[in-house]
Amino acid sequence: MSESTRALFERYHACWADRDPDRIAALHTPDSIFHLHSGGKPARGRDEIRAAAAANFALVPDLTFTLVDLRVGADYWTVRWTLTGTSTVGNPVEVDIMDLVLVADGAVTEKHTYVDGVAMQAALTPPAK
Repeated sequence: MSESTRALFERYHACWADRDPDRIAALHTPDSIFHLHSGGKPARGRDEIRAAAAANFALVPDLTFTLVDLRVGADYWTVRWTLTGTSTVGNPVEVDIMDLVLVADGAVTEKHTYVDGVAMQAALTPPAK
């Protein structure tokens, strides 16, 4: 395990836990990619990454992360999380995700997030009236 990659993971996770899109974007390279694999296009570059992170936080304002598993290498980490909170439509959120994050020179070059789409869609669907 690379201590510098582990340290970057810790700083990066703190930005997500604090729900801080500016700090998240700052830890990416200028040409970095953030791809939430849920049907949308990847965010490219810090401005789009900042906007994508903010949009995710807007959907679940009280979002919390529970670490399930972390693997760190010299130039990557993979991590499984359980996300919890309450969606903006009032539904409880409990969704499994997995991140594959590539790093170089102390910054994130790519972040791929794979999400349980069925659970996320259920959390974001307004209750029937």
